Amino acid sequence: MDVLDRADLAFPESLPDFQRLFPSDAACAGYLEKARWGDGFSCPRCGVVGAPFRIATRPGVLTCRSCRRQTGLLVGTVMERSHTPLSVWFWAAYLVASRTQGMSAVQFQRQLGLSRYETAFGILHKLRAGMVRPDQDRIGGRAEEHVEVDETYIGGRTRGQGRGIHHKTLVTAAVEVRHRESGTAQDKRKDGRYAGRVRLSISDDRSAESLAGFVESAVMPGTLVITDDWSGYASLRKRGYDHHAIAECGDPDVAEEFLPIIHLVFSNLKTWLNGIHHGVSAKHLQAYLNEFTFRFNRRFYPFNAFRSLLGIAGGAQAPTFAELYSGEWPHPTCSGCLR
Repeated sequence: MDVLDRADLAFPESLPDFQRLFPSDAACAGYLEKARWGDGFSCPRCGVVGAPFRIATRPGVLTCRSCRRQTGLLVGTVMERSHTPLSVWFWAAYLVASRTQGMSAVQFQRQLGLSRYETAFGILHKLRAGMVRPDQDRIGGRAEEHVEVDETYIGGRTRGQGRGIHHKTLVTAAVEVRHRESGTAQDKRKDGRYAGRVRLSISDDRSAESLAGFVESAVMPGTLVITDDWSGYASLRKRGYDHHAIAECGDPDVAEEFLPIIHLVFSNLKTWLNGIHHGVSAKHLQAYLNEFTFRFNRRFYPFNAFRSLLGIAGGAQAPTFAELYSGEWPHPTCSGCLR
């Protein structure tokens, strides 16, 4: 499931563990080197495998003993061209991955004593760019499970522009519904149903092209998909899904019976955005959806998520500071859902 599902890469389960494993930038560089070359350093130029020369003052640079070419550990990662110490990057990855509530840029700046808010903002957004696997698979596809799909509006109210006018952003979600084994502590909660993996993406509108297109890119064909009776989902059966449309008719009991998990996900998402980040701008909303998805899907093993985050971020492209603030950076989404 994780990019770095390797037993030879330890992950800290507590703050003392983190301090013991990563006491310096050199220790962080050693971890990245082991993650990239598990069988020993291999020169990208000549292909020779063997221990490289290391520069004490530049732990992120390795020199091949054969051709003398220097290789940067951070090249091709979200940390490329960063002047921030590696230890700060590792602290950021650990805090974001292990904290259930996540962390805002202001909190991160205070925790690590960074002098500029922009530094904390850039680090966290670059890590969010590394929270989407490039080979991300689609959810569903199991006979004993089904997928709930729905959409919601996220954002603040707009006052003084008339009734019904708002600047909210439409977000579509799909979540696997799994069942607990009988006899467990929570098997009677919501009839034993609980959330599996989730996919979240911004949608342009509620048309069939947007909504059904999102389902095609996020859910395996042949999956039992439950939605409301909005016309945007009407073509799902033709697209190869076992589609069941539920007419809610404004009755909350119907929604609680047939779509309880997706509404719970939306409730948790909005509480997190308002409680931790106090609202986010529309141009960066997809990045926060990616963070919520990353931590939600790994909530049962949050410490291992640290290793997973470093693994994905080690092969992902990150935005520049100018691209972030201008809104030109297209935040990655689930496969096929790029806006």
